[in-house]
Formats: sequence, structure tokens, C-alpha cells
Amino acid sequence: MDHDILVSGGGIAGLTATAAFAQAGFNVICVDPAKPITVRDAQGADLRSTAFLQPARALLEEVGLWTRLAPHAQPLQIMRIIDAGGPEPEARMSKEFDAADISDHPFGWNLPNWLLRREMAAHLETLPNVTYKTGVGARTLFTRTAEARVGLSDSTRVSARLVIAADGRGSPMREAAGINVSTTRFGQKALAFAVTHETPHENVSTEIHRTGGPFTLVPLPDHEGRPSSAIVWMEEGPKAKALYEMSEDSFEVAMNTRSCGVLGLLKLASQRTIWPIISQHADRLSSERLALIAEAAHVLPPIGAQGLNMSLSDIRALRDLAIARPEGLGDAAMLDAFHKARFNDIRLREAGITLLNQTSMLSAAPLRDARAAGLNALYSFAPLRKSIMQMGLGANG
Repeated sequence: MDHDILVSGGGIAGLTATAAFAQAGFNVICVDPAKPITVRDAQGADLRSTAFLQPARALLEEVGLWTRLAPHAQPLQIMRIIDAGGPEPEARMSKEFDAADISDHPFGWNLPNWLLRREMAAHLETLPNVTYKTGVGARTLFTRTAEARVGLSDSTRVSARLVIAADGRGSPMREAAGINVSTTRFGQKALAFAVTHETPHENVSTEIHRTGGPFTLVPLPDHEGRPSSAIVWMEEGPKAKALYEMSEDSFEVAMNTRSCGVLGLLKLASQRTIWPIISQHADRLSSERLALIAEAAHVLPPIGAQGLNMSLSDIRALRDLAIARPEGLGDAAMLDAFHKARFNDIRLREAGITLLNQTSMLSAAPLRDARAAGLNALYSFAPLRKSIMQMGLGANG
């Protein structure tokens, strides 16, 4: 056997899984067909950011990653939701959810994705039981009761007791195993970019609802001496494409209008990236010698910081099963237990985020008014507000 575990995919989830299983004492190889882009302004850099909620930070601490990430992390203390669904794009209702109401810690900590990959890849280089290959992807999968054999894009083969598919929404390992997916398309695209702004964000994450989807500003550390935030702007597909293709000056006018001026004048501080919004889940999370995690298992609209935090819950569940019974790594009992541990939670959160996204897309004035009334009711009823905040942190209740 070449390795205990092969991780297919070197995104944030794949790198975290590699660190988690290596820290638990397993021999791990991680392969990724793309070389990581770890410079902010490089062509193709991932300009999205990731908010690690409290349970996610705990996992990162356990596996030795948080020490590297903490100096770059921006706390998210307050979640502010604004309804701007009136005749003009201006805030007509604003409600704040403060982490201090339920915890001594912030809701989470935000980091740019390109920086996460840089720091996580550097951590893997320090681990003696990790082989990390970039520019090489997993192509084929052949499994037996006792092992999996994976064909790589460099024409070599690797055997392992467990294959972890962290290789994205079009997962080659999932397809090789014949696991089907169910997909919902919303007709939306999302733009991601970074800005600087006049008004300090004061660790407040702001989600502005009007039409087409939310416009979300998430705190980042200062950039070139100015307050900075990451923005994800969801819109109907044709509108998003038109925004993506605008000149920088025209785009800045549009984004300042859409932001309702909540942080003063915004200035574009990065490239723009664009991607389609879907909701997707695999019909099963495992097959012989294979476990699906992250976007190979579930894809959600970028609302409520649930996507990667669900992925880290996948990693924790799979790692805990491996530690409890290391002799059964990758066997049918372990993988069946993993599916049962995660599948219902994934479906529940997928349904909730899908509903929130559909609500955020409302364009008819009476429906936008109903959305505002619902937000006001949610905020005004303290027990429900507290329950929603706890669920946002990853609690099951």
C-alpha cells in the first residue's frame, strides 16, 4: 500500500483534510491538477474570502493550522442585515445580530482564499507524513474490498486504503464511482472582489437585500492603509455578466449604488471574478473506499458562511471515525457511518440556504415588502433570533 489516504483536490477543504488526517497519524498524499495561486494580484487568484465559524476554528486549532492563520484573520463580531427593497436603492431596514448575545467569541474570522491556500500549503510542507503534489490530478478510480487504486494525470498510480474526494462540484472521483448528483440552478451568478472604503467596518459583516440576491460585505484587514472588505455580489445571470464586463469606472458607480453607501465611498481594490450559483448534493456521500466531502458532496449559494463550514464538519466526522477505529480505515462500516452522520444535516442546511437565496432574489415590490416584514419579525422575537444565530454558528439545535 502506497499511502493510507489519498486526497483528491488541493482547495481549502482538501488541504485541511490532508492536515487533519496527517495530524491524526495517517500517511497522506494530496494531489491537485492546478498549481495553487498564492499571490493576491496574480491572474486567476481566488478573490473570494472564507469566514470560519467558531466550530471551524476549533478544528483548525486541533490540526495545527490556526497558528498560521490567526495573524491574518479578521474577526466577524456583528452580522448586519439590511433590506433595501424600496423604490430607491437605500437602506429602509437594518438589523444587527451581535455574537456577544450568545458567545464570548466572534461569530467567525474572515480570511482571503488565496492567502488560505498559501498558508495551508506551507503547513503541509512541514509534515513528514504528507506528500503534496500540484499539477497532478486524480483521473481514474479502481476499488477492491481492501484498497483503492487511483490513476493520476502523470500516468502514475497510487494505492490507498481511503480516497477522499475534495475535488469540487464536478468531482472526477465522484463521477468515477458512479455517484449521481441532484442540482438546482437559480439563474444567478456571483461576482467576487475586494474594495477599500471610507468608513471602518468595525468587524461588521453586512448583507444587503434588494433584488437578484444579496450584496455582502465581509471585513478584511486594512489594504494599503485603508479599511477593506471582500464583496460577494449575487445577481441574475445576464446582469452579473454585464457588471463583470463593465469598465472599472462604470462598475464602481454600480457597486456604490448597490451598497447603499453603508461604508461610504467604495473603491475597487482587486480583479473581479464571476461564477454560477447552484445548489447541489450527491445522492450518497460514500462508495467502496471513497468518501465525498466539500463541494464534491454539496454546493450551496454563498449565504451565511455555511459552505466551507459544512465541509469542515465533513472532515471532522470522517477523521473522528478513522481515529476511533484506525484498523477499519476506509472500510464499508466506516463509510456507511460517515454517510449517516452527515447526509441529513447537509440536506437540512441545503434546504435552508436555498430558501434564503430564493427570498433574497425577490423582485416584485409586494414580495420585497413581505421580506422586510419577515426580517423585522425575526429580529423582534428574541428566542427565534438567538436560535438562528446559534444555527449560523453550526449548532444543530
